[in-house]
Amino acid sequence: MEYNDIYDENRVFTGRSIPRGRSRRPGEYVLVVCVWVYDDAGRLLLTRRAPEKSFAGTWENSGGAVQAGEDSLQAIVRELWEETGIRAEEAEFEYLDSDRDAHTLYDFYCLRRNVELDQIVLLPGETDDVRWASFREVHELIQRKQICRIIGDQFLRQEEMLLKQIAQDLK
Repeated sequence: MEYNDIYDENRVFTGRSIPRGRSRRPGEYVLVVCVWVYDDAGRLLLTRRAPEKSFAGTWENSGGAVQAGEDSLQAIVRELWEETGIRAEEAEFEYLDSDRDAHTLYDFYCLRRNVELDQIVLLPGETDDVRWASFREVHELIQRKQICRIIGDQFLRQEEMLLKQIAQDLK
């Protein structure tokens, strides 16, 4: 069984862990990480959520819950590997932003990686397709409600930061 550490609203570890998916009390948070993988053309790597998942059939970036004992960077390395087969070192990820909602703390990263789609290893039960998408295509997916709503909202909030990071990196 997978466990998640519990944090307070200031991102301080409470010393407690709970089984994944268990309800949290007010003021208790778990940490979730997400990564926008981009290539030299400035396209974003998206995976499609498997039919058995919530938001089934919608597109998203890679990410997931930080497991008990992990830190944010360890978790994003693991999540990206599990969901795509892409290996990256912690130092390769660029921190982008953090956020918080009612019971979740989020850390967002970006990573430059040129990879052919046929090299992506999808995780059965998690993802069932993969694609590269331009920023314009991501906006179209959002308009057609074909991108996970939470991910679409995050993209719109982070788009300027992400564009700036990509432009800086591709110089």
